[in-house]
Amino acid sequence: MADILEAAFRRFASAPITSDVIFPRHVESNSIVVGDRESSRCVLFLAAVTAATDLGLQVLFFTQTPFESLQVSLKGSVPELKLEALKNLKFVYAKTLEEFLEDVASLHELVSPPSLIIVDDLERYIHGSRSVPLPDDLSPVAHAAALLHDTAAFLTQVLHNKGDNQGPCRFIISFQAACDEGEAQAADLLLSVLERYLQVRCTLEEVVGDGETERKEWQVYLSSTRPSPDQQGGGVRQWHLVMQSSGAVEFRPVGDGERKITDQQENSKRDVETDDK
Repeated sequence: MADILEAAFRRFASAPITSDVIFPRHVESNSIVVGDRESSRCVLFLAAVTAATDLGLQVLFFTQTPFESLQVSLKGSVPELKLEALKNLKFVYAKTLEEFLEDVASLHELVSPPSLIIVDDLERYIHGSRSVPLPDDLSPVAHAAALLHDTAAFLTQVLHNKGDNQGPCRFIISFQAACDEGEAQAADLLLSVLERYLQVRCTLEEVVGDGETERKEWQVYLSSTRPSPDQQGGGVRQWHLVMQSSGAVEFRPVGDGERKITDQQENSKRDVETDDK
């Protein structure tokens, strides 16, 4: 299940990772990033940078918000990165769902079609300013996901015919996690629709700090949306994301032993909370 997201995590790792992971250009691995808006946007941006620079892919990044507000510092994270290396990355500021769908539907007209399509905050395109999605909203969600899937499949064939080693075309979308119980139920319903068209899920969970440092931390879980029965633990791979106050970011893989300790601590915490009730 190695994909563009994991390639980005390795690119911005705090230390060199010696284990070899082959980037599977022939395997469909469309992805969804689920978490808060800040961490999701960070992951999407780093994936775009990695794909455009290290992998040499044409990247199209759909977002409603310019990236001047992004807290990630590329200079702090990758001091040797040169701006000309980002020539393969293009931002598209579609403001409405209609604009977004029209832009995606016309991607086949591009002379140099993208190998990676990234969509920042898909739920904001779907629901605008509304915070709680309703059952009637499943239709536009399904339509957007199906259009992305079909467009990526078509562009994969175009790239294959061009023979320039740019295929297949993948897409990554982000989806903001719900905050309360009412939103969570609706969000789970939307996710179940989206994951019909996706193979990889990246879940971001913020780690509560001690308040003494200004850095922010998240646990990152990479998993298959349809794990095979022979995958232990559902094929989940875990990383730790740290964002310093300077904007520099780094990832660190979490080993099986460390993961077990973390799980034990979480279980103990839940037991204490249950006893208090």
